[in-house]
Amino acid sequence: MKLVFLGTSAAQPTENRGLSCICLEREGEIIMFDAGEAAQISYLKSGLGWNKKMKIFVTHLHGDHCIGLLGLLQTMTMQHRTEALEIYGPSGIEEFISANIKVLNFGLSFSVIITIVEDGIVFDSKIYSIYACKANHSVTTYSYLFVEKDKPGRFDIEKAKALAIPEGKLWNQLQNGMEIKIEGRIILPEQVLGEKRPGKKIGISGDTIPTKELEKFFENCDYLVFDSTFLDETADKAEETCHSTAKQAAMLGKNAKVKNLILTHFSARYKDETRHLEEAKQIHQSVIAAKDFLEIEIK
Repeated sequence: MKLVFLGTSAAQPTENRGLSCICLEREGEIIMFDAGEAAQISYLKSGLGWNKKMKIFVTHLHGDHCIGLLGLLQTMTMQHRTEALEIYGPSGIEEFISANIKVLNFGLSFSVIITIVEDGIVFDSKIYSIYACKANHSVTTYSYLFVEKDKPGRFDIEKAKALAIPEGKLWNQLQNGMEIKIEGRIILPEQVLGEKRPGKKIGISGDTIPTKELEKFFENCDYLVFDSTFLDETADKAEETCHSTAKQAAMLGKNAKVKNLILTHFSARYKDETRHLEEAKQIHQSVIAAKDFLEIEIK
């Protein structure tokens, strides 16, 4: 599982940064958060693949977070995508997509399933869940939390061999938590598996002022990607535009006991993220400043 940053700029692109777009790749599935203008170009360069199982979670309907949806949909069709695409976002997203498809007059080669987001659980499966929490921005905005379910313990090959379990299908069944039967013997998964491994928690803030609600929402995240549009010297500008500073992001991450903090959504006024990183590292011990095409392995 890895995070891939396809756009890390705020409001407008720069020579080195595209607009907001983050992908979480997990076992062949792509979970995308936001799709700013030209997201399809960054996605193409990433090599993640056009016909994979995919969900897109939109934080809010500002252009630098959602205009790229249109290009993605059209390019996916040109790439002959057939896999259904799920899109989640605040009220208005269905109208935004359907109206533009109608005006631009292009058909799709795949079905699109749109779900309107509200506070609470947004998606749930046996493998992971995704939750939403209302953020504090100038329009209706949601932050997202990816929560991986606990994983089975590691498979002990030596124990499996000692129990004379043939390699192949039966090993796979045990790894997936199923008991098996061999020549009248019942073998339970716990006989060959170690202790369960806790799943990962990954938070995506979108655009927001730090809030106590988000601090609680992101508590104990393994990784938190947070709005760091400004430096603390322009905290008044951050408040005026409903964004965060790198210092504020670090304070929230520290208070929420986040293990790893990732700064993103940098204002175009900054040529690089050096000062953001320095500012945040004074408060939080593990900070990364995201760059376009940065890949972070989730361990």
